[in-house]
Amino acid sequence: MARSGFEVQQAAIKALFLRELKTRFGKFRLGYFWAILEPAAHLLILFAIFGYAMHRTMPGMSFPVFLLNGIIPFFIFSNIATRAIGAIEANQGLFNYRPIKPIDTLIARAILETFIYAIVYVFLMVTLRLVGESFTISHFIILVITWTLLVLFSFGIGLIFMVTGKTFPETEKFLPIILKPLYFISGVMIPLQSLPREYWSFVLWNPILHALELSRESVVVGYQAEGVSLGYLAMSALVSLFIGLAIYRVREKAMLTS
Repeated sequence: MARSGFEVQQAAIKALFLRELKTRFGKFRLGYFWAILEPAAHLLILFAIFGYAMHRTMPGMSFPVFLLNGIIPFFIFSNIATRAIGAIEANQGLFNYRPIKPIDTLIARAILETFIYAIVYVFLMVTLRLVGESFTISHFIILVITWTLLVLFSFGIGLIFMVTGKTFPETEKFLPIILKPLYFISGVMIPLQSLPREYWSFVLWNPILHALELSRESVVVGYQAEGVSLGYLAMSALVSLFIGLAIYRVREKAMLTS
């Protein structure tokens, strides 16, 4: 019985997912522990540097919880977008099999990054609770929707980066670099309310800031994500997906033959 196109793509994505998982962690002696170590080390370093000052700036709020709900979503975006750049080159030999398309490699990588960081997020949040940090996940549905929209937005940006990097190889070097400033203007370390209001009209164009603030509002009691919008995040996700899919559609054959 012949399989449908969706079933063929599903099988291809599953195989690519397992391949990415083995490639990502199979060569390390500590294996999957590295997935937890990176954000955990990041959290500890930033807490050691800014913890005292931010505790005074945000009294009554758990700074580690605040920080974790900025770091993990940002890592999801950053990893999906940057790993998309080399997705085609890393899987070039697989495209000899007709069912496997370049977009499948990015879907597999996006699923893997989301899966990894969702597990890391739960593990670190439980760890923070065990060491005495307080939080209440009061808007679980909003948290799930926010992360879903962030993944879709990241996937769209990843498609744009994948096509651009393959079409213009020289851009592969500086595309990751242009994401670096986003770390500082996306509210990873400081809340939006700490910025002067005259700058809000500029920074609120950044969809990642909306995702981070909405994530924090979902788990930090009393945290007011003023100025951000789930609707704006949804619109940004749709726009990035539309642009990414459009340029991918135009350049798909060229990418496979170049």
